[in-house]
Amino acid sequence: MGTTFAPTIRRRHFVDPPSSLRRSVATTSAIGRRPVRLKRPLVIRHAASDELAGLPSLSAETFSRPAASPGGVAALTQRLRLWRTVLATALGERLVYRGDFALGTLMRFLPIVTQIFLWYAIFDSIGEATGEDAARIGGFGFHEIVAYYLITMIARAFSSMPGLASGIAKQIRDGEIKRYLIQPIDLIGFLLLTRIAHKLAYYAVAILPFAAVFYLCRGYFDGWPPPHVMAAFVASLVMGFLIGFFLEATIGMIGFWFLEVSSLLFIYMLFSFFLSGHMFPLDLLPDPLERIVEFLPLKYLAYFPAAVFLQKIPEDQLATEMAIQAAWLTFFIVTCRIAYARGVKRYSGFGG
Repeated sequence: MGTTFAPTIRRRHFVDPPSSLRRSVATTSAIGRRPVRLKRPLVIRHAASDELAGLPSLSAETFSRPAASPGGVAALTQRLRLWRTVLATALGERLVYRGDFALGTLMRFLPIVTQIFLWYAIFDSIGEATGEDAARIGGFGFHEIVAYYLITMIARAFSSMPGLASGIAKQIRDGEIKRYLIQPIDLIGFLLLTRIAHKLAYYAVAILPFAAVFYLCRGYFDGWPPPHVMAAFVASLVMGFLIGFFLEATIGMIGFWFLEVSSLLFIYMLFSFFLSGHMFPLDLLPDPLERIVEFLPLKYLAYFPAAVFLQKIPEDQLATEMAIQAAWLTFFIVTCRIAYARGVKRYSGFGG
């Protein structure tokens, strides 16, 4: 028979155990049945003990004391530094495959040619497309329709969020969202910064093609709008980007309650494609349907910025429409935050 040991293990991890646990352990010899006392307690070192040796010891007092938080200015500086790091990292990820990203961006300009020929055929079939007797549809002539379509391309480039809602739902379903719960990084803020990085990379590549397209199609525009209208146009683009982000993020948060949101996302994309004004101006809709669409936030994703630039919004209604767009933005920010907070409370993650 071998010798049987029953030592008390002293783990050197964060804190040394009390001295009462460090005692000699009597063992029994298999040969003489005499007790054998260990002169030293058996010490088993944790794998990370060498790395943690320089860290301060943790005790009950450590957990009872509130953690010292940096002051207002220091906290803001630390937060800005974190945001800058996340933004730079996301931007670097977008530019890893620069050739593929640039090719995919340039391919999005091909539908412009088909849209111009399509609308020319439509106007030519009901009358003259150009000239003094040119036909008009819903208050738009052929040149205005082409100009509208070009502006909506810019608006949709701001407000479109491909893969955002499905990506959030997938992270919830696969358990990847746990990393945002244990790390000092806000999920919504992180995703917003990654989308900003995506838009910056997109426009860095698309700025020259956009400039070339607008230069070649300059004859379809009547000139630049007044400065206050241009400022409203830029503000509508920024708010359109934020509405698109928080709207789709809110849809993605439904993944806390439902296993699959792809069907709901498909319905949203279908309505958004037609009712946002991306396909055609909302002025072409029948009056009953147009009144309904007026109360939906989808028009601020594409139609509204284009209508502002082309001065289709009356001057006395511009400020009101901008305020309504800001109200929709506030609504989706609050809704997204509430959905995320309640979803985290009912979320359960298991495993590593």
